[in-house]
Amino acid sequence: MPSTTTAEEKAALRAALRRQAASLSPEERTDSDAALFSRFLALPEVAQAGTILLYHGMGAEPDTKQLLVPLWAAGKRLALPRCTGPGSMEARMVDPSTPLHRHRFGMWEPGAECPLVEPEELEFILVPGLAFDRQGGRLGQGGGFYDRYLPRCTAVTAALCRTHFLLEHVPRESHDCRVALVVTETAVLRP
Repeated sequence: MPSTTTAEEKAALRAALRRQAASLSPEERTDSDAALFSRFLALPEVAQAGTILLYHGMGAEPDTKQLLVPLWAAGKRLALPRCTGPGSMEARMVDPSTPLHRHRFGMWEPGAECPLVEPEELEFILVPGLAFDRQGGRLGQGGGFYDRYLPRCTAVTAALCRTHFLLEHVPRESHDCRVALVVTETAVLRP
């Protein structure tokens, strides 16, 4: 059972981070995205991976749809998450012709007609989050989707983290999954 203090800490931190993210200018986001994506695409772990699970960024998140074309051009098999119920998701294969549908939470996702990718098939997973710390700690949106999904995977996990959202410490509970790589505009952290 999560402690009330940690749950309250997380809720307050999420609210503050969402306000901070909303205050970023379009130019700041564009410049940050370009630096994040350049560093991400240069990762040896990305070069070595055949099957990658991305996410379709929304709101102030990095605009990760920009990664699809260069990764397809590099011969990668790409999947996107599809919500299947409260806190539950699966990976579905996408290609340039795949239509995406807006989920009620606002993210774009593939339909059930897209081929299912089993968790053990994934070699690299890009994990979304509001903030990260240098130990790979992650503060997500609060739905628990990735914290339930990642324990089923053996893939390398990574996050794109704008420097503004790299914190000294992210409050964590026992079920919170860390990422192996935190990519910022200026560095790759390997906790």
